[in-house]
Amino acid sequence: MKKRIVIIGSSGIISQNLQKKLKEKKLKFVTFGRKDINLKTNKSPKILNKKIKNNDIIIFISAEAPAKNMEMFFNNIKICDNVCKALEEKKINKLIYISSDAVYSDTPKKINEKSKTVPDSIHGMMHLMREINLQINFKKKLCILRPTLIYGFGDTHQGYGPNRFINLARKNKDIFLFGKGEERRDHLYIDDLINILFKCIKTNKFGIYNLASGTVNSFNKIANIAVTLTKSKSKIFNTKRAGLMPHNGYRPFNVAFINKNFQNIELNTIENGIKKYLREFN
Repeated sequence: MKKRIVIIGSSGIISQNLQKKLKEKKLKFVTFGRKDINLKTNKSPKILNKKIKNNDIIIFISAEAPAKNMEMFFNNIKICDNVCKALEEKKINKLIYISSDAVYSDTPKKINEKSKTVPDSIHGMMHLMREINLQINFKKKLCILRPTLIYGFGDTHQGYGPNRFINLARKNKDIFLFGKGEERRDHLYIDDLINILFKCIKTNKFGIYNLASGTVNSFNKIANIAVTLTKSKSKIFNTKRAGLMPHNGYRPFNVAFINKNFQNIELNTIENGIKKYLREFN
């Protein structure tokens, strides 16, 4: 590829794994993180503008995530505004934005790319507002990826789910589930996300794509898989749930559109993904 790849956002599981992939493929890229440019400042658009070249492929990952309060919400909107200002006079090749499945409304049906986007969380509202801003500014040059919960090597959040369960199991520490861990969610292995993102970089992929495995699993099942595959002495305990189950305990995805557009990429089951994750520690 003769086009230069610019990654806005240097830390986090997606950026770190994307950089690794690009190095392996020996593709030219540059990365701008918080230490390079503070995108919340008014002077940042001018600084970023000078670093961007015409025909660059922009990967926009930078965010304060997950957005938990209104301060974080407005900080993220400011970051997006400043990126748009920096790029408005540039003839970029394309912009790929990493959004979130949190933009979708809760529904008992399988979510697809045409499902209703009325988020009930600050994090979801933030991503939806940034998507709208980018769609107004970049129109036909925009590709939006909406991943569900991500797990795999390089995770920095250690949130409730596969990453936390695996790390606890590897240390033979007990795992505590919310309630009985009965809620069912879709989890996406990081390598699957990166492979799809890489394909979007190399080909003319535009529009919106949901990124999910297509299978829901209970957190109880995932915890048991983590304990079994690590041959751990960890025990799994149920705890009293403080509040309602997120998304009514069920959030499935229809992955037909992904399978149609990325036919050569096989999405991992939770068992296969955890097995691959564990190999990274060897």
